Amino acid sequence: MKGNYNSIASYYDRLSKIVFGRAIVNAQQFLIDFIRPGSTVLIVGGGTGWMLEEITKKHSSGLNITYIEASEKMMELSQKRDFCANKVDFINRPIQEVQLKNRFDTVITSFLFDNFSAATSLQVFKQIDEQLLVGGSWLFCDFQLKDDQLWQKLLLKLMYSFFKLTCNIEADRLPDTNTLFDRYHYKKKLLKTFYHDFICSSVFRKEAD
Repeated sequence: MKGNYNSIASYYDRLSKIVFGRAIVNAQQFLIDFIRPGSTVLIVGGGTGWMLEEITKKHSSGLNITYIEASEKMMELSQKRDFCANKVDFINRPIQEVQLKNRFDTVITSFLFDNFSAATSLQVFKQIDEQLLVGGSWLFCDFQLKDDQLWQKLLLKLMYSFFKLTCNIEADRLPDTNTLFDRYHYKKKLLKTFYHDFICSSVFRKEAD
């Protein structure tokens, strides 16, 4: 299966800190402040689940979270997290194989779309969009490239080579998610960048068609 992180789950968080320091952690923590009390939350590609404990520091109860992660090893780590009195429904399958009945106030995708080809990104985006209520928030975090920053392009190329080798991801370049947010009627409410603008965290609101 493409994009399975089982082989590096045990050291994924340590590896990210070696390369990026706390930038990846800070970029995701920034988004937690935009989760409203009592929300229904969809997390797609949750990784090792450390974000569940960070969310709990802000909301120890009242959240109804659906947590989707394709990697069995990542899911094992996530299920050991302390999420206090929040309700968490764990789904250990790729998002493309999941059929959800609930609608959500908030969606969180952190470093998800950089794993996908353009075609898969469109499929996944449409699928997630259908689950988010109008007026809801899409909390988005991923890498971005600046045209004049050669070091970003070189680092991204190295990252894709590594993750293709270790995790068999299908992507070899970043998808154009900004175009997808525009096409599906999202308004960017806030943007914050990290690691010399290589990482961006954005808050999008879903508008009516």
